[in-house]
Formats: sequence, structure tokens, C-alpha cells
Amino acid sequence: MMHVKFFKMSASGNDFIIIDNRDGVIDKNFPDIQEFVKKICRRHLSVGADGVILVECSQITDFKWRFFNSDGSEAEMCGNGGRCVARFAYETGIAPKKMSFETLSGVIKAEVEGRRVKVQLTEPHSLKLDYEIKLNDREIFVSSVNTGVPHVVLLYENIDNAPVEELGREIRFHSAFSPSGTNVNFVKINKNDEIIVRTYERGVEGETYACGTGAVASVVVLKEKGLINTPTKIITKGGEILYVYIEDGVFLEGEVRFIFEGRLHREAVI
Repeated sequence: MMHVKFFKMSASGNDFIIIDNRDGVIDKNFPDIQEFVKKICRRHLSVGADGVILVECSQITDFKWRFFNSDGSEAEMCGNGGRCVARFAYETGIAPKKMSFETLSGVIKAEVEGRRVKVQLTEPHSLKLDYEIKLNDREIFVSSVNTGVPHVVLLYENIDNAPVEELGREIRFHSAFSPSGTNVNFVKINKNDEIIVRTYERGVEGETYACGTGAVASVVVLKEKGLINTPTKIITKGGEILYVYIEDGVFLEGEVRFIFEGRLHREAVI
């Protein structure tokens, strides 16, 4: 096995392993990609991350990506991952400052300005407001929308004590969202243009420091309900700030940072 070069990047506390796979290095060395992803995303035993991004060649855009959650499942889209891969592509000469790249949810546009990256996500769809689902011990009302991946949005005033892990997991696997499941966002409105969002992420199977598509889903739902205006400031679990714009499209903006680069040793994937 050759030592594979990788970059570790973070956006609002979401961390990702990014690999330039335009030469097919991963496919040649790791035919079971899902097992490879699960192994290198293990914290303490390997690199550790919320997900893995493979940058590949495209015939229609600057590049194509394949995005995997830490459990090995391939996802259509990830807002914070999209911001990371855009800066990676620009800084490594793969794409210009203004770029586009292919995802399973469609073509994504992005613009890099220093450490800040703004991505235009695909048009949200399947918006459904205030409908009832039955849980094990009660019934609750939820709203949902797909912002590249499916999301449920719940208003939760006592956001610091929100049962993100417990209730999030129950909703994530609820039959109403089968077979693919859903991400779950707990949201508090601070003021008209500022919200706090905590997210249970499908594929990670727990709360993450931030979720870009979840931030967008929360803004889409609350704006449709007439509760907020845009642009909207989003305070994430990790404390970093995201901004969502809905103006001739849906945009997500925030800072991205490089953490380190290195080469995978064979013992990282055993």
C-alpha cells in the first residue's frame, strides 16, 4: 500500500479529511471505500473526522466530489464540507476563486475570499410545515425540507438543554422519513435575524458542532413561517458563525480553516 496524501480541514467545527483522488489513488488501493472511510474517520485510532471528501475529475465543472459520512455512507450534499472542498480546490490550484463542482444533489457554485467561503446550494425542495408525527410516548409537530439532504426543523426555546441526542435519534429513524432517514435541527430564535442551531446528523449519528445544510434548512423553514428575515446569522454548537442568504438562490457563508496535511500510514486503516 502506498502512503496516501490527505488534508484535514474544518468549517464551523465540522472536520473533514480531503483527498485529491483525480488519479484514482483511493480506488486503486481501497476497493471497499466504505470500510476505508469508517477506519480513517475513527477518532483516537486514526485521523478522525466527521466525513471524507474525495476530489475527482469532471467533464462539466471544475471538479467532482464524493462525500462520505463517518459511518461510510455516501451523502448527496454537505454545506460545511462544500465550503471546505472549495477552499481546498482553490488553494491547491484545482479551481479558480469562483468555481462549480458536481455533487449527487446537483452542481454547486462557490466563491473563495481568503478564509471565507460562500457556496450556493441547490434549490430547497419538499418543504412541509407543521405536521404531526407520533413518537413512542407522545406526538409532536415538525417541519421539514430538503436542502441537498433531508432535514427536520424543531423550534426549541430551551436550546441549551435540548435533547439533541435522544430526540434527534428517535426522529432520525422515524418511519415518516424512511428509508433514508433525516437530519434533525433544534432551533432557537434569538432575534429577527439571528438564530441558534443544534443538529443531530444522519451518518455521524450524533450531534456535531455545526451543519451547513441544517443551518440553511432552519432558515428556509423559519422564513417561510414568517418568523425571521434574511440574511440570517446562525450561531453553531461550536460557537462559530454562519450566514445564510436567500436572494436569487440560497447561499451559505462562513470561515474555513486548514488543520494539517499528511500521509496515511498503513496502520491508520487496520
